[in-house]
Amino acid sequence: MEAHLIEILGMLLRWLHVVAGIAWVGSSFYFIWLDASLEPPEPGSDAARKGVSGELWAVHGGGFYNPQKYAVAPAWLPQRLHWFKWEAYTTWLSGTALLVIVYWLRAQAMMVDPSVAELTSAQAVGVGIASMVFSWFAYDLLCRSPLGGRGGILGAVVFGLLTLLAWELSRTLGGRAAYLHVGASIGTIMAANVFFVIIPGQKRMVAAVKAGLAPDLADGARAKQRSIHNNYFTLPVVFIMISNHYAATYGHPQAWAVLALIGAAGVLIRHFFNLRHKGAFAWPCLAASAALLGAVAVWTAPRVQPLPPVTGPVTLDRVRAIVGERCVTCHSQAPTFPGITQPPAGLVLQGAGAIVQNAQRIYQQVVVTRIMPLGNSTKITDEERAVIAAWVSAGAPSK
Repeated sequence: MEAHLIEILGMLLRWLHVVAGIAWVGSSFYFIWLDASLEPPEPGSDAARKGVSGELWAVHGGGFYNPQKYAVAPAWLPQRLHWFKWEAYTTWLSGTALLVIVYWLRAQAMMVDPSVAELTSAQAVGVGIASMVFSWFAYDLLCRSPLGGRGGILGAVVFGLLTLLAWELSRTLGGRAAYLHVGASIGTIMAANVFFVIIPGQKRMVAAVKAGLAPDLADGARAKQRSIHNNYFTLPVVFIMISNHYAATYGHPQAWAVLALIGAAGVLIRHFFNLRHKGAFAWPCLAASAALLGAVAVWTAPRVQPLPPVTGPVTLDRVRAIVGERCVTCHSQAPTFPGITQPPAGLVLQGAGAIVQNAQRIYQQVVVTRIMPLGNSTKITDEERAVIAAWVSAGAPSK
């Protein structure tokens, strides 16, 4: 019953995280598009006299809309003013809670890979927490430094910092955990931008208008800078959210570099759209992104590492004995491996029929990517991997 409750809680948190993330990313995409699409009002028009610097006419859902942006601030504020913050907070809180349940509470199974580094559960969790905290402080200091006024250079330095983080985590944690903690670090930066910079600045601007004073333009500039940064972070962090389904990326020997290439492609795709919104020529960004993703596809193509020769007959019974010893501790109806309460990906490998049916999945995860058993926690040998490879190459016979 306890395992089922944990599974349900994880499902609900994941659902909430995805829904909140959609709302947050959607608002980011919309406001960046809106800001790039505004046009100056006609001179002498009511909008111009009110101090509107740009406006847009749009039709959606059977209605007409006329968003306007003020050069500084309106002369007065209505009683109801809509804020965009809870999308960010809910995404980060639900994502962190999910990280705790899925990874931190099961650190020995989900984060520690003895072939990478011998860590205790507490040490692995400490590395994860430190990566999130350090990333925010390093990023925030860079933004407040003289580099903060040089957007392109700042972006390159932040990208280099995150690549360095991915490299360090790949030397410390298992592949999946390393990727997820890079994503958690980016998500922390994004949410902290909203909590510590964007919303406080906007509150000061609102307070100034209500007091009949001119808002500090620096608050608006800082908020816009951090909002633009968050916009460019979105596609890389969304990829990381789904990366656990693609072992060819996090299971690669240079997984950190694979992630850097995919992250760069995501940034370029976002830049393509941002330029297009402004009516600028943007196709080279899309071409460069396609080239990076093509390079990733080639670089991560399956390459079976040399295996020792197999002696003796290769039968299903022989493969079943290996799977039973090395895989079934997790992939069973009632897992016995510490920290695992449900079979990963719902894959149960008990019984000859289940092994034959999932022969290609076993081959891919155990022989090609070698990410299973996770962290080689059950000590599968190269000789045993060779037996599985030979069996699958023979057509996975059921005898």
